[in-house]
Amino acid sequence: MDWLDKISEFWPHLAAGFSLLAALLASAHALLNKRDTRAATLWIGLIWLAPVVGAVLYLILGVNRIRRRAILLGMHGSVVRPIPEDLGEPDHKAVEHLTSLARAVSRVVAQPLTTGNKIRPLINGDDAFPTMLTAIESATQSIALSTYIFDNDASGKQFVEALARGVKRGVAVRVLIDAAGLRYSWPSVTRRLRRAQVPFARFLPSSLLAPWRVATINLRNHRKSLIVDGRVAFTGGMNIRHGNVLADQPRHPVQDLQFRAEGPVVGQLQEAFANDWAFTVGETLEGPAWFPELSECGNVIARVITDGPDADFEKLRWTLLAAVGEAQTRVQILTPYFLPDIALTTALNLAALRGVRVDIILPAKSNLPFVHWASRRDVVAGARTRLPPLAHPAVLRPLEADGGGWPLGFVRISQLGRAQLALEF
Repeated sequence: MDWLDKISEFWPHLAAGFSLLAALLASAHALLNKRDTRAATLWIGLIWLAPVVGAVLYLILGVNRIRRRAILLGMHGSVVRPIPEDLGEPDHKAVEHLTSLARAVSRVVAQPLTTGNKIRPLINGDDAFPTMLTAIESATQSIALSTYIFDNDASGKQFVEALARGVKRGVAVRVLIDAAGLRYSWPSVTRRLRRAQVPFARFLPSSLLAPWRVATINLRNHRKSLIVDGRVAFTGGMNIRHGNVLADQPRHPVQDLQFRAEGPVVGQLQEAFANDWAFTVGETLEGPAWFPELSECGNVIARVITDGPDADFEKLRWTLLAAVGEAQTRVQILTPYFLPDIALTTALNLAALRGVRVDIILPAKSNLPFVHWASRRDVVAGARTRLPPLAHPAVLRPLEADGGGWPLGFVRISQLGRAQLALEF
């Protein structure tokens, strides 16, 4: 047992050496791979302040293991048409900066701008859910549904029943639900989907009780889209839950927007879903049932920009920075969570200093109290904030600063109450 005695004599030195090596390797990895300097600094601090534990936490939560291969589905028969230089606007000079923005974004993202689209906004579940259900009932070829939350409530039951009828008609149905979003209701909707024989998949199941799944606990899919027959699509911020139907006065009402889209841009939404489905299940969706030839049906120029921790990393962030930098008269932000990084905060400040009017509308009450507190603290630095109680009219009119105009270099922050909706078109 001499070797055990020797190990017991030197084990403190071995443990210290292992801890030092783990800290050096984890710190080097964070320094070389974390693009956000704040994240890199916090991880390195944790690694050295909590020996071994910090390195293990970084290995589990800090290393990006999502490396999806690009699935080159193409447009499957869609034709990429040239974009007019004036972007379809009568005043060419007024949109020169938008042409520069389109050119910059084209170098960031893979998807091209598409012409001939028709986009219609749908306000809350009162407007969106009946329209979406009607589209599902009319499906003859395929239905692709992706959502973060799919509650097992009255609205969720309506969607399950509509999808089940589609399956019985012989329609190819695929439903992708984020595994974390399924936990918002109990029992989850998966049992109902399974009984209805609706094909579904959970995106990146994770559990603290399963070590091999802990690494994906913070990698969630918040995409929300419904594509019917590859021709009509719905996308926006709306989950499938009865709280969106304000007419029924739900216990936890949620205001949100959804958009109905037709035209070539639908092919890009379908491609985004097909990539996520192939990553989750391994099945490739292709053929005219999923990717029919799409023709122009409107006058909207649009493209889909996907964002994620893999090949799409920070593409949306770059797009937003380019858009704020090109803004000439106004920037309008309507968001439930507002946690801008330093770059976006700086871009908004510079826009305001150039004389651009920046309006940011936040909810009066958030479902995440800490994020709500941080959002109100993280508003644009040096901005004058206004959080007035809103009246019941559906459209929030611009607030005028003292003196009848909007002062140079100020950003307006407005509070959106639970019973009101702020929209400007």
